[in-house]
Order: sequence, then C-alpha cells, then structure tokens
Amino acid sequence: MGESGVDAVDRDALIAAAREARRHACAPFSGFHVGAALLSRDGVVYTGVNVESSSYGGTICAERTALVKALSEGARDFVAIVVATDAGRPTMPCGICRQLLYDYAPGLEVIAVGADEVMTISLSELLPHPFTRGDLE
Repeated sequence: MGESGVDAVDRDALIAAAREARRHACAPFSGFHVGAALLSRDGVVYTGVNVESSSYGGTICAERTALVKALSEGARDFVAIVVATDAGRPTMPCGICRQLLYDYAPGLEVIAVGADEVMTISLSELLPHPFTRGDLE
C-alpha cells in the first residue's frame, strides 16, 4: 500500500467504482451527477450517488450516501473516498459532507475525480478546524 494506505490498484478500482455509481445518480434538477466510492480498512467498497429533492434541503450527496450505507452495514474504519463527477476539474465534498466524513473518518484520504483531472487531499486539509465530539463536552 502507498503512503496514504491506498495503493495504485485500489485507487484505480475505487475510481472505476465511483464512476460506475455516478451512472445511477438522481439529479433531475441540477443535472450534476456524482458518484462516490468509500473504501473501508477491510477492503470493502461502499458506493453512493447524489439523490436530489425538489425541496433542496432534502437532497443527499453521494459522499453521505456511501458513508451512511457503510455505517448501516456495520463498517466503522475507512481509508479513502473517491468523489467522481463529469466536471472538467475535480469537485470536492461540500461542507456538510466534510463534517459528517470527519465525524466518522478523520484520517480519510479524499480523491476527487473530474473528467480531465484527479486531485488527492486529506480530509483534515479540507476541514482544518473541525467541530468534533470534544467540542460537545
């Protein structure tokens, strides 16, 4: 495995899984299709897509769909997430997704995939001063 915990084969497979998942996105309002693939430490991949609602607050992002699916199936230890879109440049997780991902996987590697480019960054770089359990004490 690479320095981040994700080797090139895992990375390529995760990217392919996120791109495949994106095909199932439900984005009738924005037309912005997103797929995510979340890798657990034991090697299981959980995918998710964005699902839009006409009441925009009810929309759920692909990253949260994948995380909730994984958590609901008992997974608790995660290594990396790929977020894939059709945009030319990589699109990073939104603020709500960053927070929820941080709550359950603060050491996560985020791999954002656009049509023409891939960018890898740690979740802690995306959310440098997170709200955490410690703030609730």
